[in-house]
Order: sequence, then structure tokens, then C-alpha cells
Amino acid sequence: METIILFAPLVGAIIAGFGWRVIGEKSAQYLTTGLLFLAALLSWVVFLGHDGQTHHITVLRWIESGALSVDWGIRVDRLTAIMLIVVNTVSALVHLYSFGYMAHDENFKDSEPYRARFFAYLSLFTFAMLMLVTADNLAQMFFGWEGVGLASYLLIGFYFKKPSAGAASMKAFIVNRVGDFGFSLGIFALFFLTDSIRLDDVFAAGPMLAQTQLHFLWTDWNAANLIAFLLFVGAMGKSAQLFLHTWLPDAMEGPTPVSALIHAATMVTAGVFLVCRMSPIFEYAPQAQMFVIYIGATTAFFAATVGLVQNDIKRVIAYSTCSQLGYMFVAAGVGAYGPAMFHLLTHAFFKAMLFLSAGSVIHAMHHEQDMRNYGALRKKIPFTFWMMIIGTLAITGVGIPLTHFGFAGFLSKDAIIESAYASGVGYAFWMLVIAALFTSFYSWRLIFMTFYGKARGDHQAHDHAHESPLVMLVPLGVLALGAVFGGMIWYNSFFGDHETFTEFFGLPMQHEVAMAEGEAAPAHGEAAAPAAHGEAVAATGSAPQGAIFVGPENTVLDDAHHAPTWVKVSPFIAMLIGFITAWIFYIKSPSLPKRLADSQPVAYRFLLNKWYFDEIYDALIVRPFLALGRFFWKRGDEDTIDGAINGVAMGIVPFFTRLAGRAQSGFIFTYAFSMVLGIVILITWMSINGGTH
Repeated sequence: METIILFAPLVGAIIAGFGWRVIGEKSAQYLTTGLLFLAALLSWVVFLGHDGQTHHITVLRWIESGALSVDWGIRVDRLTAIMLIVVNTVSALVHLYSFGYMAHDENFKDSEPYRARFFAYLSLFTFAMLMLVTADNLAQMFFGWEGVGLASYLLIGFYFKKPSAGAASMKAFIVNRVGDFGFSLGIFALFFLTDSIRLDDVFAAGPMLAQTQLHFLWTDWNAANLIAFLLFVGAMGKSAQLFLHTWLPDAMEGPTPVSALIHAATMVTAGVFLVCRMSPIFEYAPQAQMFVIYIGATTAFFAATVGLVQNDIKRVIAYSTCSQLGYMFVAAGVGAYGPAMFHLLTHAFFKAMLFLSAGSVIHAMHHEQDMRNYGALRKKIPFTFWMMIIGTLAITGVGIPLTHFGFAGFLSKDAIIESAYASGVGYAFWMLVIAALFTSFYSWRLIFMTFYGKARGDHQAHDHAHESPLVMLVPLGVLALGAVFGGMIWYNSFFGDHETFTEFFGLPMQHEVAMAEGEAAPAHGEAAAPAAHGEAVAATGSAPQGAIFVGPENTVLDDAHHAPTWVKVSPFIAMLIGFITAWIFYIKSPSLPKRLADSQPVAYRFLLNKWYFDEIYDALIVRPFLALGRFFWKRGDEDTIDGAINGVAMGIVPFFTRLAGRAQSGFIFTYAFSMVLGIVILITWMSINGGTH
């Protein structure tokens, strides 16, 4: 079953990409979509029927080189099962949605076979993502990691006739290479120290790495901290964290279904998955964990501030994605891997629905994306309006405080904020609460500007606005179910009582840990000694059990449940403040935003220009490297290399050619003289050197 899940998208991509001329464009669309729905159905079977234990399935032998032995295998544990339903469910619904959205694309002529290519790219991306999440070793994971980067490059630049799309795809590809370089260095370091890249071997080496010093960049580092930091650099690139985030908003140049697939549920969550997967390393790397926390919290705040003033509907949702990923990294950084994966799951539902709903709005408005040209659309596209409302209720965290009743984002986001407070890192807690307030503001701002007020912009577009076809609306309805009920259904599994949590993730119970350490079971609420635990793991050489690893000193989840009441209600209060402020700005007094922007031009331009990261990078990195490239091109390539070759071709070679031509006089005495001269030279050389032998 797992093999079918993994390879079904690849089969669809190959047939649709190379065989569409034989089977036809329509058949290619049906084939890829059908195979994705099959993979999604089987993924839910695996998820619901999983026993919490880790299973290994070997597909084939792959690499044998010295100590490096790598099989192409499938690792099936709870983390894998979660990612399977996220990737395949969203991908299948995006395939279905694309039937309507890509039916008559204005960027292509009707005769161009762009649909088969688009669906092949979608399936190829899905296969690469599945390779990443099912990997049983780091080489296979890196293969999927780079495959996702390739497929995203193809999808972001799908409108290849648009220069902006080509530039965005290149930007995404290049920025991600920076993070991928860090990821590859982390893999090299793990192989150097453990002589293996199998996940079980790497996990078992966690305590050893914590006590090892590694010489790198002219100094010594703690191996666990350095490796965890390098792995997180890779995660920063894929998950668009601060400093490596600039590619994500520009990636909106791709078709809207691509935004939903790549930037909501799959590619951008790969970094969160990586940190949770490598928890046996991060648990022994406290400095790296702190770095993860601060980067995640700052990203959540930064992206939320930028989202306040964006006018492109897709860019607002894109910065929202960047902000929500920051939440997930804070959770992973503090060791709350359950809430991190919980928010990853719920976020996939409501963010994919928001992107696809935005696509429905864009489709209705004839591909207009500026919200300043929207308004009064709720009666024109009522189903899309209600789907956007559900998605907004989910992302802003609407629910009943101090209960487990609410929309998906209410429960998963609150779990992260409570975990951040329990970790003792006040900076992370307050950044996330402020980000929650901003999230509520810009989310309701999007609703009010799009669906309320008066019609703005092209009135002809408003007059002809109509609801999207059914094939685009059905995926919205399915995703809405996850946005409404997903949090309540799986709250206990990800963040609930200790017994349910440990069983769900396949973690050993306390008495099992104590038996493994050769000690009596600790009393209720008493944690095992850290040194004993580390020594036991190191002595046995066995990998930690379960899909994640929670160290003995990690009591964040238990402490989060005992957070003060004001902490638990703070996200809800922040949501209310954001909602009320947005209502005042865009419903009660619509002229207020412009007056505020005019009165604070510096702050407004600062946010509108995204903290000037692109301009700074352009000045410090892009232009200097372009200048360096031009220097090597003009002085190195043209003047030196081409000049030397041209000099030889235009000067030296003709000179000797003319000299040789003069020697060919046609007179026999000239040739006889040359022969005699040659014999004299030969006899002279032999006479001088003959005595030395």
C-alpha cells in the first residue's frame, strides 16, 4: 500500500508529461487526478490504521560505497502518516480544482498543450514531496528535498511568457540553494561523525554528538548544536523563515493552485517536518533550539506586520503562510513537536482553502488580484464568500476560550502559544500573541475589502462576476470540513493527555523508559535523570522509539497545560482586538486607513516595502555579484581567455604559417641545404651528449 502511495504520482507525471500526445490532454488530466485521489485514499487508510510504531519497507538497494550503504526505503511512522494525508489530500483537491481554474488560461493560446504539462508538474512535485517525507535515510530525504525545489521552479515559472514569473522561479530556486547548502553540510557532518546516514543510526548517536566537539571554520563547536543549526538553515530556506523568506511572496507569480499546493500545505512545511523528524538531534542541541525559537518568533511577527498593508490578495495570504510557519518553528524549537505538527495539519486545511478561495475570487474578477479593485462581492459569489469566512475564522483562532471547542486554528495556535509560555522564552510568547492580533486584522481586512463596501475598480468586471464552476467549489467544501472539525478531532492526540499523546506518536511509557535505563519506574510526575537516559541510549546503541523524541528534561507539554488562565485567553483577546480594529478601519470608517497611512508615511512605506529586505539584498548581494560577474566576463573571459586564444589564432599561428610558407621555395638546393643543416645539428647534439651515457 505504501509503495502505491509513493509511486502513483510519479506514474501519473511520467505518462502525462511524455505520453499526453498518445492519450490526449483530457486523459492526462483525468489520469493524474485519479492517481492522486487513490494515493490520498490509501494515505487516510494508513493514517487511521497506524499503530504508532515505526515500520521499514525496503524498495531497492541504492548506494554502496565504502562505509556508505543506503537503501531506497520507506519509513512509516506517525510523522510520515501525518504528512501523507497532508500532501496527498491537498494535492488531490488541487488537481481537481485545476480542472476549472486552468480550463481557459489567458496566458496561453487554446491550441497550446499547457494543461498536460501543468498536471504533470503537479504530480511530479507530489512525488518529490512524498520521497522527502517517507525517507528512511538522509540521502533519500535530500533527493526529495531537491526534487521539490526543481518542481517548484517549474510550477512558479509555469507562465514562462511572463518575465516576472521567470524571475520569481529563479529567485525561489537560488534562495533555496542557500538553505540547501546548509542542509547538505549537516548531512556531511552526520556521516563524518556517525559513519551512517540511516535515520535510526543518526538518532541513536544523539547523546554521543552532544558530548563531541567538531572543528569547523577555524574553531571547535559542539557537534549536536552545529549539526542542528546546519539542518535548520536548510529548513529556513524551504519554509521561508526570516532572511531566507524573500522568495515566498514572489512565488505568487505561479497559478493559484500552485500557491495552494506549494505554499500552504506541502513544500513550505518541509522545514517543520525536518526539525520534528530530527528531534533526537535537536533535543541535545539547546543553543540550536534557542536559535530556532527566536527565528520562528521573529518571522511570525515580521510577516504579520507586512501582511497588514499588502493589497494583492495572494500576497496577503502568502505572508500569512510565512507567519504561521514561524508559529510551527517556535513550537518545534521549544520541544513541543506535537503542537508543531498539529498546526501543520490544521494549517494545511484552512490555508489551502484560503488560497483556493482567493483563486475563485480572482477567477470571478477576470484575474484581478488587487483588493482595492474588489468590494461588494459577497452576493456575487456567495459560496466562495462563506468558504473565505470559514478559513478566516480558522486562521484567526475563533473558538470558546478555555475549552476544546473551536475552529482548527484556534486549538492548534493556542497550543503553540501556551507551549511558548511554558518554555520560559518570553520573547517568543509575546511575539506570537502580537502576531495573532495582526493576523486577525489583516485576515478580516481581506474579507472586508473583498466582500463588503462598494464595488471599486472595473465595474464591468463586477457586473460580470459569477460563482466558480462546481469542480472548483467541491475542494473548498472538503477543506472546510478540516478547517472546522480538524482541531477538535485530533486535539487530544497532538496536545491532550499524556497517555493519548504517547500512544499516538508511539512514544514509550514512563515505566518502559525506566526499565530501559535499568532503574525503578519514577513516581508519578517525576522525570527520569537526564544523564541516566543519555547513557542508556548511548550504551544500547538503539534509536529512540516513536515518531518524535522528547528528552527527559523536556516537560513543555505538561507545563503548557498548567499555564495561567490569562495566557490561555490571550490569543482570543488578540483576535478580538484585531477583528474590531479591522471593522472600524474598513467598515465603520473606510477613510481611516488612508488618513493613517498619510500621517505615518515612513512606517507605511517600511511595511509596504517588506522591511526593505529585497532592496538590502539587491544592494549587498545581487549588484556586487552581478558586477563581479561582469568583471570576469569582460576582463576574464573576453580580454584574457578570448584574447589569448584570439592572439594565438590571429598572431602567432599566422607568423609561423608565413615562416613555413617561405621555407617552401620550390628549389631543390634549398631542401638539400635544410637536410645538411639538420644533419649537422643532429651530429653536434650527439657529440655533446654522447659522452654522458
